[in-house]
Amino acid sequence: MPVTTYWAEHAWLPGANGPAVRPDVLIAVDAAGAITQVTPDSGPCPAGAVRLAGLLLPGQANAHSHAFHRALRGHVQIGSGTFWTWRDTMYRFAGALDPDSYLALATAVYAEMALAGVTSVGEFHYLHHAPGGVAYDDPNAMGHALIEAAARAGIRITLLDTCYLSSGFGAAPTETQLRFSDGDAERWAARAAELKPAEHARIGAAVHSVRAVPAEQLGTVARFSELREAPLHVHLSEQTAENEACLAVHGVTPTRLLADHGVLGPRTSAVHATHLTEEDIRLLSTSRTTICMCPTTERDLADGIGPARQLASAGSPLSLGSDSHAVIDPFEEARALELDERLRTRTRGHWTASALLRAGTEDGHASLGWPEAGRVEAGSLADFTVIALDSVRTAGPAPSYGAETAVFAASAADVRHVIVGGRHIVKDGVHQLVADVPAALRDSIAALQS
Repeated sequence: MPVTTYWAEHAWLPGANGPAVRPDVLIAVDAAGAITQVTPDSGPCPAGAVRLAGLLLPGQANAHSHAFHRALRGHVQIGSGTFWTWRDTMYRFAGALDPDSYLALATAVYAEMALAGVTSVGEFHYLHHAPGGVAYDDPNAMGHALIEAAARAGIRITLLDTCYLSSGFGAAPTETQLRFSDGDAERWAARAAELKPAEHARIGAAVHSVRAVPAEQLGTVARFSELREAPLHVHLSEQTAENEACLAVHGVTPTRLLADHGVLGPRTSAVHATHLTEEDIRLLSTSRTTICMCPTTERDLADGIGPARQLASAGSPLSLGSDSHAVIDPFEEARALELDERLRTRTRGHWTASALLRAGTEDGHASLGWPEAGRVEAGSLADFTVIALDSVRTAGPAPSYGAETAVFAASAADVRHVIVGGRHIVKDGVHQLVADVPAALRDSIAALQS
């Protein structure tokens, strides 16, 4: 079987005493795109190997994305407002999309992610139907467009097909929300069951929120996930208004409601989890529910700072997402998790750099149903991100401090190479499949405004 060999100047590798940066790392990759051998301290780059200067990391997992939100960047930064006024603008863009325009936009957005070092994305997808709720000839045309967009951009995707039925605790969907709804959870499940995985794509499920899925239908979504052993994601307690309404209607917090209907568990990821009680934290951690933090979005929307450190200490794994794509930069998400906690507590050092990298790699991939990704070791998928150690942001520290440099100094602009399944997607900072990513973003967003 043909083997490709990469030689990394430095690589962040797992080890018996924890991960560490090692020099001169040879990585053999088979034709199926899996790592067969990792040899640190191998000496100079041998003839025939692909040389990767800088620091090699596992590919980054963007565990929470709404691809069409990328069109809002800049438009929602004028003046003040709230999460709810931001949502009104978001709905206007949602109403303009069709399968063709979504394919163009999502391809550009996923290419931007690749340039930032992302090799897998979890797409929280609820734009199912045409405006007014009329099904397309292919009921999954919008989901298929997202799967195809990821293929064109060269990254992996977990399509988290989202159940979204109500405008709020049983209220009928608004006119804009009709295209999100399948009517009830059984019809949602029947449509979602027709989605098929591909080499680069896996299918998961999502509960949009306790606002959007009536309590008696939560179990249907949970069973869909359980039967398929698929990831299950849910927006949780992003806004205090959600908590207050849930208490008023059900007499319990959103977390308790999800727990009572079988939604929490080790395959589940709770996104945001910003406003929690002590009991909520206990329910999430004892169920081993992953917490997906999206710091750049949470601060952009003035959501607040969630209890990530408490959740992690209690036993919940953490993952990271760029959500609304106000910023697409996995290093900024990791850095913000620590820095926001410093602001909240006025103390430093809540996570090591390696722990933050793990949230963005191994634990992020696990939350998306790719447990074989996120580590640079034999048997794992050959998904790599390589950052420069000689830019104006990263120059100076010794390579042994590479993890700290990546998290606390680097940015998406420092990504030099991205390899997915042994395939070079970004080379020397240039996307190899999408010729002009800025132009693709500009044109696809402009088409929604015409």
